[in-house]
Amino acid sequence: MAKDLAVSPLAPARFPDLLPVTGVRFGMTYAGIRYKPGRNDLLVALFPEGTTLAGVYTKSLTASPAVHWCRNALQAAKGHARALIVTAGNSTAGTGADGDRACRAIAEGLAGHLGCAPEEVQFSATGVIGEPFPASKLIQALPAALESAEANVWEAAARAIMTTDTYPKGTSQTAVIDGVAVNISGFVKGSGMIQPNMATMLGYLFTDARLPADVLDALLHEAVEKTFNCITVDGDTSTSDTVQLFATGAAAHGPVTSADDPRLADFRARLFDACLELATLVVKDGEGAQKFITINVSGAQTFEDARTLGLSIGNSPLVKTAIAGADANWGRVVMAVGKAGPLIDPNRLSVAFGGTTICRDGLRVEGYDEGPVAEHLKGRDVVIDVDVGVGDASATVYTCDLTHGYISINGDYRS
Repeated sequence: MAKDLAVSPLAPARFPDLLPVTGVRFGMTYAGIRYKPGRNDLLVALFPEGTTLAGVYTKSLTASPAVHWCRNALQAAKGHARALIVTAGNSTAGTGADGDRACRAIAEGLAGHLGCAPEEVQFSATGVIGEPFPASKLIQALPAALESAEANVWEAAARAIMTTDTYPKGTSQTAVIDGVAVNISGFVKGSGMIQPNMATMLGYLFTDARLPADVLDALLHEAVEKTFNCITVDGDTSTSDTVQLFATGAAAHGPVTSADDPRLADFRARLFDACLELATLVVKDGEGAQKFITINVSGAQTFEDARTLGLSIGNSPLVKTAIAGADANWGRVVMAVGKAGPLIDPNRLSVAFGGTTICRDGLRVEGYDEGPVAEHLKGRDVVIDVDVGVGDASATVYTCDLTHGYISINGDYRS
C-alpha cells in the first residue's frame, strides 16, 4: 500500500491457506515503479504450455493501454497464456501511444526470457493515472522476479499488487469434475474506485482444471455478473478493471467442450463462490469502511432492474453516511429507490433493516420501534431488504459505509 493505513476492521483475521494449483508459480520483486523500497511492487505469474485463459475487462471508454493489450493478446494467442505481469503504483491509463508501446515492450521483455510469443504474456498495472509509465524499470526487474519464482506463495503474490488496500485478499475452492478434484485459488486487489462495470480492480483466479478458453470465458462472465458486478464502494468504475481466470490443464478429468456440460455443475458453483468471496473482500476493504452492507432487492421486473436499484441504494452518500452514523433513516432508502429509474410500485414498497420491517405498502409500520434497528446499525454487518412490488426478480448488492477515512485517503492519494 502507498501509506501506512490502518487495517480495515472488516478484514479477516488472517490470509487463508490457499490450495495449490499445479503449474502456477509466482515471482515477486521491487521494481521502484512508485513506492519506496521495502515492499514488492512487481508480480510475475508463470504457467505451463497449454494454459488457457479467460478475461473480463472494464467497459470504461478510458480503459488503460494495459487493458487493451490484454484483450488483444488474448485474441491473438487464441485464449492461451504463459505468463502474467502485474505492477502496483502506476497505471498505464492516460498515457496514450507511449502506454501502448510500454505494454508491448514489457510483454516482449518477458517473452524473451520465456521463449514464448509476446501475446502469451498478459499485463496489468494499477495506481496513479496519467503519469508516464516507467517501462524500463519494470523490464530491468524481470530477471529478479523470475529468479524468485516458486509455487504456493499466494499471500506474497497478493501483497505485491496492493495499492491503498489494507490487507491482502485471497480465497480457495475445490470442485469435482468427472469424480476428479480440481482446485480454484485466487486473489484480488481493490479498495477505492470500485463499482465495476464488468469485474473489479484487479482479480486473478487459477485452476488446474482442463478447460478450453471458450468454456472458461462463458463460466467467468456468468460468475462475474452476480459477484464482481454487484459490488460498489464509491460508484466509480476503474480504467484498469480486470478479472482473469487461468486454467493449467493439469487435472486428469475427461475432456470438456461446452460450458453447458452438466459435469461442470460443481465447478460452476465453486467458481461463483470464489468470485463472491473475492468481491466481498474488496468491499470490506473499502477506503475508510467501518461497516459491510448487504442490500437485498426483490420484487423487481428483471435481475438488471433489481441490481440497478441495489446499486442506487449502495451508492447514495446519504444512505452510506446515515449507516456510518447508525442513523435509522429509512427515508433515504426510499429516496435512492425512487431516483434509480427501474419500475417500482410505491404503494407496495417495503423496507427492512436487520430483519425489522420499517416500511410496508409504502407506509411506516404501525407501532414501529426504532430500537432494534438502531442497535443493528451499530454493528459491523448491516442488512437492508427492499421489495419494490412489481415482479419476481431479485439481486443482492454489497457495499460499505462512507466515513471521513475515504476523504483522507483520496485527498492525499498521490503524495
